[in-house]
Amino acid sequence: MKRSLLFALWFVALGFGSSAAQGVVVDQGRFVVRVAEREVGEEEFVIRRAGLGSGDAIFASGVVTRSVGTGTQEVRPLLRATPLEGTAESYQVSVSGHEPAEIRLVRSGRRYVATIRTSAGDEDREFQALPATYVLELDVAHHYYFLRSLREGRQGHVLVPRTREQLNIAASPAVTEDLRLGPNVVSARRVVFTMEDGDTRVVWFDRQGRVLRVEIPARRYVAERLDLVG
Repeated sequence: MKRSLLFALWFVALGFGSSAAQGVVVDQGRFVVRVAEREVGEEEFVIRRAGLGSGDAIFASGVVTRSVGTGTQEVRPLLRATPLEGTAESYQVSVSGHEPAEIRLVRSGRRYVATIRTSAGDEDREFQALPATYVLELDVAHHYYFLRSLREGRQGHVLVPRTREQLNIAASPAVTEDLRLGPNVVSARRVVFTMEDGDTRVVWFDRQGRVLRVEIPARRYVAERLDLVG
């Protein structure tokens, strides 16, 4: 079976279906991606809310295109999450170019079941389905939208499917400050998220909960909104 057809079948099987493309848009835009102060690519994304009753969900999709070493990489993530907490229900990602991979992740009771397909072969993994579990894919900035409701004193859990990691995460107190986006200065809420291994993510949100900027200091990674720059 061709990879494109297999990916399309996964899209339906994981519960995305047509509603993922028909819901109300809650955020849509572009990030410029820099590593070590050098521009390496862009990320385009759309986040929608769709469904009724028990089928109500948030759907996030995007395309990250960036240079990696002497080559390029394209990452296409698709996430379904609960509308209030942002907890991951199902997820899949297709990576082409550098380090190609296909990953699908489905919640089943108290666990997430993952199927990982890379050039090295197929792999099945399981992760705990703990309360407040978020997917934060490697180098995907719009996934931090789902952390907007994580407050100081509450413990969250993060899955990073491409690195097979599951980590605890904690939020710092939010600080309101001015953030410059191109020629504009906007009021933003800055939160530092700390992983149990000590790694940090610094995220700026606007009043609507939209992600404006993401920094990962250890990797010298910065993603900053382009579409909100006048």
